Amino acid sequence: MARKRRIRHWSDPLRHADHPRPVTRRQFISQGFMAGSAAVLGGGVMSLFADPRAAYAALSPDMEALKTACGFSTLGAGKVPFICFDLAGGASMAGSNVLVGGQGGQLDFLSTSGYSRMGLPGDMIPSVIDPITNLDFIDSSLGLSFHRDSAFLRGINGSISPGTATSINGAVIPARSDNDTSNNPHNPMYGIQRAGSDGSLLTLIGSQSSDSGGSSVAPLAMIDPEFRPTKVDRPSDVTGLVDTGQLVGLLGQDDAVAVMESIQRITDQKLARVSTGLNYPDPKDPLLTRDEVVEELIRCGYVKSADIADRFGDPSTLDPALDTDIVGPGGIFTQAEFDAESEFRKTAAVMKLVINGFAGAGTITMGGYDYHGGARAEGEIKDELAGRCMGACLEYAARANNGAGIPLMMYVFSDGSLSSDGVVDNSVAGRGKGEWTSDNSSTAASFFLVYNPGSPPQIIGGSPDIQAANQQIGYFRADGSVETSSTPAANNVNLLVETVILNYMALHGTQGDFPTRFPGHGLGNSTLRDSLIAFNPIVNGVIGG
Repeated sequence: MARKRRIRHWSDPLRHADHPRPVTRRQFISQGFMAGSAAVLGGGVMSLFADPRAAYAALSPDMEALKTACGFSTLGAGKVPFICFDLAGGASMAGSNVLVGGQGGQLDFLSTSGYSRMGLPGDMIPSVIDPITNLDFIDSSLGLSFHRDSAFLRGINGSISPGTATSINGAVIPARSDNDTSNNPHNPMYGIQRAGSDGSLLTLIGSQSSDSGGSSVAPLAMIDPEFRPTKVDRPSDVTGLVDTGQLVGLLGQDDAVAVMESIQRITDQKLARVSTGLNYPDPKDPLLTRDEVVEELIRCGYVKSADIADRFGDPSTLDPALDTDIVGPGGIFTQAEFDAESEFRKTAAVMKLVINGFAGAGTITMGGYDYHGGARAEGEIKDELAGRCMGACLEYAARANNGAGIPLMMYVFSDGSLSSDGVVDNSVAGRGKGEWTSDNSSTAASFFLVYNPGSPPQIIGGSPDIQAANQQIGYFRADGSVETSSTPAANNVNLLVETVILNYMALHGTQGDFPTRFPGHGLGNSTLRDSLIAFNPIVNGVIGG
């Protein structure tokens, strides 16, 4: 008697015959046995309120002055918020999602066989006309060109408004990375912090006990133990980040703040009359003595405590689940979606922190993206889910600051990639596209999108041809494989991270500081580095301060 085969749900863990039994944290995440993590790099403490930039504290004038002197009165150190998505396992980025091409840019089309390798059959390659819609398969509504039937694009459009889309642009970076290994140093968080993103309440947090806070590791040379992640992966972890102690409960919020201010003033008077005996130059700043550094740490610690009690005496103000821009009838997610999908709750927690200025940058890890060896439908469903989360970040940035918007750079990467053998999945969810049959690092790419309130970021270049080449940093061969000599990043993941950080700095016009911030970098001289930058600056000076 025939035995009925069990049909696996797309969210079930992936058990590949050509993969070893998962034993590492990264293997469990990439194959979907373990949920992905959320990591956040701390930025400004100015708030996680519905309108944090309007919620200035009512500290006494002398405390406000000290707060400024201590360097935590400016949101996110005045830098563009940064969120990256770590799609663990080797997701499809190029061709089926973001379009890629030859030396002329995204629309310098590859061969039909090259696109087939990327999961696109001959009747869905970018240049052909769909007889049903009478349109080609190119969608440039977000500035960066996507395949018109991209699952990422469907998801993003499911979260953003048409007005938000008009202020977005992006770039793609063809770059190989190894499949199924924990040694891809993809995570740029430490480098973003070194580029100037900083805060006054948190530094680096994540739901995984790893040095990067995500699935992929960080470049070894960039790791600073001072910023090693602390665990966070849900809204309740966000509300638990601030502990104002029992004083607020005993005295009430206003009285507790007054007490903390008085403690600071008394301490300041005592510091003026004593010496630590450390009257020698500080190794990190020879212009200051160790005594001055210790006194500053003490003063700033008390001011910070008073500021935290004043702003966060009611921890419910931190809760992403209570933010009507995120959840509810007018929110990005419906209440039912938010309650049912953990990836939405995780994304909400990270974007709440980062975009409101409380955090400067964050990593969202999503697992189960090693989806080869099965129907194309599974990859489409998972990619659309990732797109919904990406779009949520972009839309929340547009709604921030009382609807005026806050700039955001969003970076998406994965460890390795995959390819198709041309067999088509004609199921409804498979959408007539090529099945993913194997890991393939040569089809890999990363991309980033930038939201800029009011107008999209402008690609560098005085002509459409130059702009097209700059929007794709590197290029593919006609057969659908990365041209590994096209950029330093094309065959070196460490240099891919450096390229992303360089582009982040260029948004602020500070790319000239790159050699100083990263003295051992591998991006070559200034002429070569300039060729790796996609956008003109979008901000000069402090954001929202």
